[in-house]
Amino acid sequence: MTDENSELWESHAGWWQREFTEGADPEYTEQILPLVVRWCTRFDRVLEVGTGEGQVARAIFDAHGGTVVGVDPTRNQIEEAVRRGGGPRYLRSGAEALPFDDGSFDAVVCCLVFEHIDALDEALAEVARVLRPGGRFVFCLNHPLLQTPGSGWIDDQILDPPEQYWRVGPYLTEQAVVEQVEKGVFIRFVHRPLGRYLNAMSDMGLTLERMLEPAPPQGFLDRAPEYVEAATIPRLLTLIARRDRVSRDVH
Repeated sequence: MTDENSELWESHAGWWQREFTEGADPEYTEQILPLVVRWCTRFDRVLEVGTGEGQVARAIFDAHGGTVVGVDPTRNQIEEAVRRGGGPRYLRSGAEALPFDDGSFDAVVCCLVFEHIDALDEALAEVARVLRPGGRFVFCLNHPLLQTPGSGWIDDQILDPPEQYWRVGPYLTEQAVVEQVEKGVFIRFVHRPLGRYLNAMSDMGLTLERMLEPAPPQGFLDRAPEYVEAATIPRLLTLIARRDRVSRDVH
């Protein structure tokens, strides 16, 4: 994680905890948490990379028990995760250098984290390394196509007849931007095309098994009336992958 990114997350950890945890955000409560819990069924050793204050790790532990570990590079997040407890074990670590032996976990989960990571290849290589052969990678992203910087619902009343459509930003341009997500709260995002993620996963021996593009949950639509007309546009992309026995050669 870059120094700028690290400083932003340390400064705004409280914003994340307030706005997205303990039932505050319907996209987590109605969609992300149930989805992750479902796809982690029957895995005894689970690692969450980018755990934040631990809500995903806690949900996995509450549903399945076993060994659940959460790592995050942000001190303010890890301290809050430890304070909230709930069963998982927490460590401070970046995604690109995980402090675990090869094959330590049956499943690795990462939710809305790689959009903030510069070292994509290194981080995915670490995911593959700590997964046992045949292990599962549950990878949730803001949809790289439809949530590209500059994308959004357009209600053009100037045209005759008026037009409504979803504008897609510069999808093919890999770029990092710092966005003001709330007054005084700045978060750094890294946009990459979907193929960049899929090809890097393949290179690291992570074979795609399922690709999920769920519609926004009802709780989100109820709180965002401006989005109702775009309810067929997914905000979340989830990739379910299997760890192969060896990584593949890059051609």
